[in-house]
Amino acid sequence: MPTIRTVAGTLRHEIPRIKGSRFLASVARVRTPEAAAVFVEELRKEFRDATHNCFAWRLGSDENAFRAGDDGEPSGTAGRPILQQIDGRRLTDVAVVVTRYFGGTKLGTGGLVRAYGEAAAAVLELAGTVEEAVTRSLRLRYGYELTGAVRGTLASFGVEPSKADFGAAVEAVIAVPVESVEEVENALRDATHGRISISVE
Repeated sequence: MPTIRTVAGTLRHEIPRIKGSRFLASVARVRTPEAAAVFVEELRKEFRDATHNCFAWRLGSDENAFRAGDDGEPSGTAGRPILQQIDGRRLTDVAVVVTRYFGGTKLGTGGLVRAYGEAAAAVLELAGTVEEAVTRSLRLRYGYELTGAVRGTLASFGVEPSKADFGAAVEAVIAVPVESVEEVENALRDATHGRISISVE
């Protein structure tokens, strides 16, 4: 079964001050570029008085699914060392933001690389890691009268909707191990006699 290695949960950690500067690192699980962007933006708002909010994130198994930002620090001195800590642990579906409050003494490019890398390493170490099956998100749309059939089918695969909307019809999103996607889709269509819409998120 294909698996990914990711962080066990959300965490924030501050390392000891470096020449007066504070470095607070925050980490979270993210599954989409949109979720990563929201996480980064939320921290920028929370720490709007900080000197810098630098970040890096990596998603899925695509080697190009990553971003890193220096937020005003010299190019390559913040986002890249944060990303290197993520990649060095072979992690994915993870975002890290390192917030800096300038302490009055410049650290130089080498000092910045070490400080941002150290902060990212510390929070990733404390967050812990887990191995999880690689999943694919499916969006389901079906009539209310099919709720029992859909729920029963999903339960037989140990799948729970991550979110559901109840409008003119039920819309739900499920995460299914990649190797089981076809089997789950077929079972849902059989249980509902084809009266369900299934699309990949």
